[in-house]
Amino acid sequence: MKEFLDNIDKLHTTQMGIQRIKNNLNLTTEEVVEYCKEKIMQDNCKITKKGKNYYCKIDNIIITINSFSYTIITAHKVI
Repeated sequence: MKEFLDNIDKLHTTQMGIQRIKNNLNLTTEEVVEYCKEKIMQDNCKITKKGKNYYCKIDNIIITINSFSYTIITAHKVI
């Protein structure tokens, strides 16, 4: 996952992605990408790659990222 972390500055999302993530995680911040970056960079974040996506699991959250474009597709809580 070194390649992914080396390219963390490429992380971005769409306007629809911002709304989806805010709704799914009950966030009030507009800085959704920064929020996700901070979560991903934590030592206890488990990053896996399956197919074309990276899955970053931390606390009770899974963040899904396209491995080619570094687009945050979604994030949701795990129950």
